[in-house]
Amino acid sequence: MARNVYEAMFILDSNRFGRDPDGISGQLADLIQKAGGEILVSRLWEERRLAYPVKGQRKGTYWLIYLKLDSLQLAGLRRQFDITETILRFLFLKIDPQIVDALVAHAQSAPIPSVSPVEAPVAVAAEVRQVDEKLGAGVIQ
Repeated sequence: MARNVYEAMFILDSNRFGRDPDGISGQLADLIQKAGGEILVSRLWEERRLAYPVKGQRKGTYWLIYLKLDSLQLAGLRRQFDITETILRFLFLKIDPQIVDALVAHAQSAPIPSVSPVEAPVAVAAEVRQVDEKLGAGVIQ
């Protein structure tokens, strides 16, 4: 049985995740561990508005997990994720063994997003005002 490393990206129901973030992320970890998987990294990626409604939701929370799993267990794990109500979509990618260490290190060191999607337009507007002020003062050329 070959244990491969996979990158799993989940789009979670933002409403449910907002009410119980630890419970939802813990549920993902529990399902992976019950399938015999080992989690290397599990973290919030970002929350954003979806391009189109998915299962009636307009907003999704993206969660990234790197895991080691026996390839024969992958189909059963996918089935568990299919029937989990809090997961809107998910994707598994098999990672080349030569780049596993670099990807895991990057995922561990990447900052967790601190600006919520509601605050993002305000933050962008503030940055634009700062650039406009610098342009007006002749600082940026």
